[in-house]
Amino acid sequence: MRGLLGATLLMGAVLAAPAQAGNAPLPFDVGGPFELTDQNGARRSQADPQGHGQLLFFGYATCPGICSAAMPMMADAVDRLADAGIPVTPVMITVDPERDRPGEMNAPLARYHPDFIGLTGSEAELQAAYDAYSVERELAYVDPEYGPVYTHGAFVYLLDAKGEVLSLFPPILSSDRVVELARKYLGSEGS
Repeated sequence: MRGLLGATLLMGAVLAAPAQAGNAPLPFDVGGPFELTDQNGARRSQADPQGHGQLLFFGYATCPGICSAAMPMMADAVDRLADAGIPVTPVMITVDPERDRPGEMNAPLARYHPDFIGLTGSEAELQAAYDAYSVERELAYVDPEYGPVYTHGAFVYLLDAKGEVLSLFPPILSSDRVVELARKYLGSEGS
């Protein structure tokens, strides 16, 4: 599912989110297994090792564009869900593996949230994740201040602890709406 038609179908699926979790699967196939390396050099799959839900985004740690809107929204939603007793891990899979390397993503991601996980890998490993989530990336231009600027997928995927995609959100949603929707899928224990 690519291009404008795919984005329109995905947006419709988000806006028509079910009233209760689990009663309406996504009307398209998205997500799947991956094995990548986090910012500390540890291997990580789509499953959360602590059994938390996840908010997954494809971007890059120094992105001056949509990432700088999506990742703070994710961080706020993660904190608010934690306050409600629903632990969720924010995760970014890089589209800029030349700059997003283990040890180099720590500081940029920590500016958004101390628990942000940044994932990278070989071109083949990353391509498997891009394909599973229908994410395209392309070098748009080189900015004199920021360096390479990429076009890339912009949806935030809500995953359960096993790494199954429950829903996806456009990055323009408020954290209020993301929290509301995530609670429907992940439960509201502790609230």
